[in-house]
Amino acid sequence: MFDIGFLELLILAVVGLLVLGPERLPRAARTAGLWIGRIKRSVSDMQREINSQLEAEELRRKLDEQQKKLDESVDRVKRDVEGLAKTDTPSTDDAPSTGHEPSHDTGIERRSDESTKDADKDAASR
Repeated sequence: MFDIGFLELLILAVVGLLVLGPERLPRAARTAGLWIGRIKRSVSDMQREINSQLEAEELRRKLDEQQKKLDESVDRVKRDVEGLAKTDTPSTDDAPSTGHEPSHDTGIERRSDESTKDADKDAASR
């Protein structure tokens, strides 16, 4: 902070001794030390507060970025699901009118039917 050498401190002490005298110099030095300590603590507290505010702002920014990414992903999935739902539902012109509700076949049901057929073939071959 300050580049004060031993010679400068010695000159300062001699001037203080001449100006304040030997009775008031120790009390003045103690008071000056207390003030310097308070100033250092205040500066340190301010630096800590500024650093915590900067870290909080950085976390908020990262959280906002992640929220935007999540919202974009959710929107993309919604569009994909809506697109699949539109392509999966048969139109009323194509569907035969049987009076029954058309069943929506899913890939899971098909796979389970195929698995059952494969298992039946394995059992029959034994």
